[in-house]
Amino acid sequence: MTAIRIVVVDDHPIVRDGLRALFSTVPDADVVGEAGDGVAALREVTLHRPDVVLLDVHLPGATGLEVLPRLRRASPESRVLLLTMDDDGETVLEAVQLGADGYLVKGANQEEIMRAVRAVHDGQMILGSSVNRHLRGLARKDATPFPQLAEREREILDLVATGLSNAAIADRLFLSPKTVANYLTSVFAKLAVTDRGQAIIKARDAGLGRG
Repeated sequence: MTAIRIVVVDDHPIVRDGLRALFSTVPDADVVGEAGDGVAALREVTLHRPDVVLLDVHLPGATGLEVLPRLRRASPESRVLLLTMDDDGETVLEAVQLGADGYLVKGANQEEIMRAVRAVHDGQMILGSSVNRHLRGLARKDATPFPQLAEREREILDLVATGLSNAAIADRLFLSPKTVANYLTSVFAKLAVTDRGQAIIKARDAGLGRG
């Protein structure tokens, strides 16, 4: 089994130690580096090219959100999972817009953290249970969300909001990946969003993606 290579970025040594201890208990995770600020994070990610970066939002000097685009440029293949105290919708949306692959609130249990690390490593977009509860609390009560969407477009958006890739959606709906991509282009235009992350936030805010 090939272990998921992880860099942990948090300004609190006790948090880094706790995460390192957590990952040491599972066979498919390996902490290859850690950092306490944005400069060190960029150095560690550039050096190790990890599979997953576990990144705190609150860092000295530059915030995790400010550092995030630099990490993506330094190691485009690395997936970035934010782990933070903030669960407000605006912070989540900004994180996703900046390229985060997942968002967990501190206080998530060990099982949830490992599940999220594995999921983002496999290409899924992950928003932790606490974040999902927050977004659902803001959800509109409309019987049919996004009435501007055709039924098939709404169906595909719902599946996107569950974290499925275009290929997985195509398999489930017996469509080609290109057809799914064409539907999503139309969905993005109708929702006035520019990317998949914004679409997921809007969809979950409206109650879609509950599986």
